[in-house]
Amino acid sequence: MKTIFSGIQPSGTITLGNYIGAMKQFTELQEEYDCYFCVVDQHAITVAQDKAELRKNIRSLAALYIACGIDPEKATLFIQSEVPAHAQAGWILQCVTYIGELERMTQFKDKSHGKEAVSAGLLTYPPLMAADILLYGTDLVPVGEDQKQHLELARNLAERFNKKYNDIFTVPEVRIPKVGARVMSLQDPLKKMSKSDENKKAFITLLDDPKVIEKKIKSAVTDSDGIVRFDRDEKPGVSNLLSIYSILGGTPIAELEERYDGKGYGDFKGDLAKVVVDAIKPIQDRYYELIDSEELDDILDRGAEKANRTAGKMLKKMEKAMGLGRKERKKR
Repeated sequence: MKTIFSGIQPSGTITLGNYIGAMKQFTELQEEYDCYFCVVDQHAITVAQDKAELRKNIRSLAALYIACGIDPEKATLFIQSEVPAHAQAGWILQCVTYIGELERMTQFKDKSHGKEAVSAGLLTYPPLMAADILLYGTDLVPVGEDQKQHLELARNLAERFNKKYNDIFTVPEVRIPKVGARVMSLQDPLKKMSKSDENKKAFITLLDDPKVIEKKIKSAVTDSDGIVRFDRDEKPGVSNLLSIYSILGGTPIAELEERYDGKGYGDFKGDLAKVVVDAIKPIQDRYYELIDSEELDDILDRGAEKANRTAGKMLKKMEKAMGLGRKERKKR
């Protein structure tokens, strides 16, 4: 069975875009692959965090993973900082990474642009991300387009390490979902839906109240011609809403176009709001069952135990390949 690794930062509530582009697909992947799903809290501290808020977000994200359908009997769910091998392997890979490679990362350029002081971690976190992936012998990494560059670096580092030291790493493949990988902003359909958007109407979170969801969808940007038709170039707003409807409602886009032929955007948006609310309600119900429960802690304890075993074995191989530490003494 092939292995998949994926990590999400605990930097606020998961959006509908995160759910469609990643978490909804994880529930399908766990049936076919050995999956490791990680709350990558060490990545979150590349920018300043309030410690109480960070702890709350870590737990909330873990609960949402399960509420969205991750089965701890089929997949391994854990918190990055509870597996020390991640930081240790990250340092080792940082030492085989070139500064020029890190400075070329588009996300570093975007996040550091115009700032007087930038955390060194913002520059060097791609090797930590590579460590996250390589520690588990990962075959496939499901990511959005915005992370593809980091995955290419992870592949390069795996190949470089294998060639220079010892052939121990699986070189991971990038898996970009074909449908729903990029859910766009409700207010600016030319950019990706993001929880960091200053306009709160631009995104829906999985914990939004049903009335809030309805208002956000009804205020979503469309166009003036009133025709429900899929065309990313000419009708990006309507096309984005059609994609969301199709994925959550399980209805082909062509069928939706036919259903709303001759009807205005009001009917379309009203029905879409109901589809979104109905899809999110069971997630919210399960989330509130889990968030303060011992069940969640037990799941995370078991996940950390398994991840530590697997990652620890790979870390020892890395250290041995580079000549770190002492040779193991022969048993008498």
